[in-house]
Amino acid sequence: MARQSQAEQMRKGKGFIAALDQSGGSTPKALKLYGVPESAYAGDAEMFALIHQMRARIAQSRAFDGSRVIGAILFERTMDGEIGGKPAADYLWDEKQVVPFLKVDKGLEEEADGVKLMKPIGGLDALLKRAVEKRIFGTKMRSVIDAANARGIAANVAQQFEVAAQILDAGLMPIIEPEVTISIPDKAEAEEMLKAEILRQLDALPAGREVMLKLTLPTVEGHYRALIDHPKVMRVVALSGGYSRDEANRILARNPGMIASFSRALTEGLSAQQDDAAFDRALDAAVQGIYEASIT
Repeated sequence: MARQSQAEQMRKGKGFIAALDQSGGSTPKALKLYGVPESAYAGDAEMFALIHQMRARIAQSRAFDGSRVIGAILFERTMDGEIGGKPAADYLWDEKQVVPFLKVDKGLEEEADGVKLMKPIGGLDALLKRAVEKRIFGTKMRSVIDAANARGIAANVAQQFEVAAQILDAGLMPIIEPEVTISIPDKAEAEEMLKAEILRQLDALPAGREVMLKLTLPTVEGHYRALIDHPKVMRVVALSGGYSRDEANRILARNPGMIASFSRALTEGLSAQQDDAAFDRALDAAVQGIYEASIT
């Protein structure tokens, strides 16, 4: 029953998805932006404990609930941890009505043909089984496009849909994320190729299957309308990709039907040094701005 409610919220809910899934490589930067320098911890265990505290503080804030934040993407260690004395996914759904997702990729291969494919995801079936047991609704996996290279983009999208099939077989909803780097000179051309490849893969999906898509905010307004309207797409969400929150919100508002799935842009302005009242005010302002841009 919860799964049906979660699917309905993902399909039609007003709001956005919070990306709380920084992994090993991006965690030191996320902590530094939060006001926690590398000198404040020694080793991975202390680092991940601190980032978990940050994520738990966000999730427990009065500014964070399903009225504006319809979903949240978790790192594996966050899924395995607790928030407010409950398993993280249970806390998000039971207490906040926020649908839980899990980041499943293990990082990127070296660039080839203008793209960075995902590294092999060892032990994926076991991880997916654990995610189902922990009441996770879906997954997210990221690869990168650095050039308008037709061969590379086709390989990138094919890999994403191949792994998505495995995720669907496990009973979870995959968020497919082939990120186009915002600084490349041929971004618009890459996005044209990307849309065509995604449409080709969507049309080949068996009847009754659907996926979610997480895409870089496009250069051309409304570029992904055909994906938003596609019957095999539950939702199209946008990554901030290095844009400031204000700029990301401005671009998102000009792309009706896309909703945000921001990470760094969501936590911009939050600090470990803020007291709870100041933290809640800063998070509330961030959430409201992203929410308003997501409901256009």
